[in-house]
Amino acid sequence: MKTVLEDVLWVELCRTEDVPQNGGACVKVGEQQIAIFNFSSQGKWYATQNLCPHKFQMVLSRGIIGTSGEEPKVACPFHKKTFSLHTGECMSGEDYKIKVYPVKVENGSVYIELD
Repeated sequence: MKTVLEDVLWVELCRTEDVPQNGGACVKVGEQQIAIFNFSSQGKWYATQNLCPHKFQMVLSRGIIGTSGEEPKVACPFHKKTFSLHTGECMSGEDYKIKVYPVKVENGSVYIELD
C-alpha cells in the first residue's frame, strides 16, 4: 500500500507486530527485498536492502543487530560483515555498502520511503 505522509511518498511494509523485537524481517516490495529491523532496545526502526553485497545472498534480515559505540549495525549471519544501519557503510573495513531507507512508524504500521 502506498500513501502520502507529510508530502512524501511512503510504502507500507508491514505491521509493527510482524517484526520481532531486536530482530529483523524481510518484506518484498515489487522486485526488491527489504530488510526491516525493530531495534526495540533503542526504540528505533531501520530498513536496508536484504542483499549482502559480500556474497550476494538475501540474508541481512536474519542478521544480528547491535551497536558499535553509538552506531547501530547489522552483521550478516553468514560471514559477519557488519554494516551501519544509518549510512549502509561496511564497518568491517571492506569497501562494501548497502542501501538504507528512511523509516516511519505510524498507527502500528511500518513505512519506508523508496526511490
